[in-house]
Amino acid sequence: MTGNNKTIKIVDRGSSGFVLFVAYVGVAIYFIQEASGFWAVILALLKAAVWPAYVLYHVLQLLHA
Repeated sequence: MTGNNKTIKIVDRGSSGFVLFVAYVGVAIYFIQEASGFWAVILALLKAAVWPAYVLYHVLQLLHA
């Protein structure tokens, strides 16, 4: 036998990924309810993808950071 032992490291990020997915779906539903028209729905989906950046921006503004 040769000494070709390989170590495999598995990183499990399933739970946090699921939480982010559920948050995206919830925010997408919220923005789509306010949208009217095809392009408004596309814009709502884009807003849902970047909403954490807006939240962080406003939190930092409140903290005067």
